[in-house]
Formats: sequence, C-alpha cells, structure tokens
Amino acid sequence: MIRAGQDAIFVNNGKIEGIFKDEGEYSIDSDIIPFLSTLKGFKFGFNSGMRVEVLFVNTKEFTVRWGTQNPVLIPSPQLPGGMPIRANGTLNFKVNDYVMLIDKVAGMKDRYLVEDVKIRITSVLDQLLMKWISREGKDMFNLQANASDIAAGIREDLDMQVMDNGLTITGFQVMSFNYPQEIQDMITKTASHEMIGNLQKYQQVTMTDGIASGRVKGGGAASDMAGMMMGMNIANEMMKNMHQSQKSAAEAAPVAASPEEGNKKPNFCPNCGAKNEGANFCPNCGHKLN
Repeated sequence: MIRAGQDAIFVNNGKIEGIFKDEGEYSIDSDIIPFLSTLKGFKFGFNSGMRVEVLFVNTKEFTVRWGTQNPVLIPSPQLPGGMPIRANGTLNFKVNDYVMLIDKVAGMKDRYLVEDVKIRITSVLDQLLMKWISREGKDMFNLQANASDIAAGIREDLDMQVMDNGLTITGFQVMSFNYPQEIQDMITKTASHEMIGNLQKYQQVTMTDGIASGRVKGGGAASDMAGMMMGMNIANEMMKNMHQSQKSAAEAAPVAASPEEGNKKPNFCPNCGAKNEGANFCPNCGHKLN
C-alpha cells in the first residue's frame, strides 16, 4: 500500500529499478511483477533468487522547529568578547532527489527520519547565524528588524548543505532573537532615555485628560498638585506670549523725531541757496526757513 504523500522505490543491488508514485493498494502478482517483468533478472518470475528492496519515501514538505543550543557570540564593537545571542524559528524541507537520497542514506541506514535531518541542520546552524547576523544585522540591539534578510541568507546556505543528501530547504524563518537579561535591561533603559524628551508633554496631556474625565477630582492632594501644575504652565505660556507681543510691538514702532531735530534750521536756503546762520528767514531772499 502506498499512502498519500509517499512514493515506493524498488531497488535491486543498490540501483533504482522502478518507482510507484500513485497512492493506493497494489497486488504483487497483478501489479508489481508485471511492472518489473521487463527488468533484468525479473523475467524468471522471481525464481532466480534475486531480491528487490522497497523503499518508501515521504514526499511532503516537513516543518520543524529549530533553536540554538548555546548562545552564539556575534562580534560587536560595544562588547569586546562578542554579543551572546540565542535565536529560534522554523524551517521547511522536502526530498528533492530520490537517487541522491538513496545513494547517500539507504546503503547506511534502514531509516532516515526528520530528526536526522534536524541534527544535520543544527550542526552547522550556529556558524551560519554568526555569518548572516554579522553581514545583515544593521543594528545589533534590534536584529528583528533585519530578520527576513538574515533568514534568506541562512536558507540559501542550508540548501547547499543538504543538497548532497537529496533534500532541499524550501523555507527558513527566524521567530525571535534573545539577549542575556543584562543586555535586555540595557536596551530597555536606552529606549526609556530616548523617551525623556517627550516626558513633560506626556505628563501634561495625561494630567489634562485626567481632570477632564473626572479621574482627578477636587479636594485632594492630587487635584491640588494638578491644578498648581496647570496654573504654572498657563502662567508660563501667558508670560511667553506677552513677551513675544511686546517684542513684536517694539520692533514694529517707528522712531519718533526729537524736538531739537524738528526745530533745526537748514544751513542753506532752499529757495536761493544762500548760506544761513540759524536765522528764521533767509537774509538774501527773505524765505521762511522753519
């Protein structure tokens, strides 16, 4: 019987002699012997003493979880000894080449299980993680931002590793990167420091919303403090606006002429051009000078 997702491979002396791919039940007398009767050695109706092995290969795609057994030390300028990182995720693989699989596995093992593939992959995974995190990890403290690029590189390299066993890696995903607790605390502290610039605005908005919604009510220390903070903020804004208004008015006001400048007599008569010594009338033509 061949189940869904299985292929039956007939092997004689290490050589593939036939493949059944359609699922269902097959009779040795009516289905299999006629199928093999044209092959060398089977024309005698299996009376020649030759033996045929049947290998069942699961052709479906497998999904397994992976994870680093020990922290991987990633070179980092911030940490001389390297950044210890753990990672986990899933990978997908399936059989791609019957001949290669049987040639490398069937002669040595009666079974080749999913766990065997997982062991083969995890044996090289730490090196590949170090390679692709160093290459694609733009921010060592936020590797998740480049997880897809890191995973794509690892998938390609893993595919080359298992190709000689007749397998192919159809998918590789990184679900998370995990840092030691002290590193995680440092990341959280750095993020909190970046938020301090907006902390005052956040407190003001939160306090205003609390009073407006009634969560902060009168008669208590919280309400008094809230009122005092809001009053100080309003006063500061009013003083700031008043100062700006006065400054703008001062800049816009024209400079008034002094009385002395307004009563000053011209040095020369505008009518005849004669020189004037401060008189109210021109001594030459009698023109009024002020």
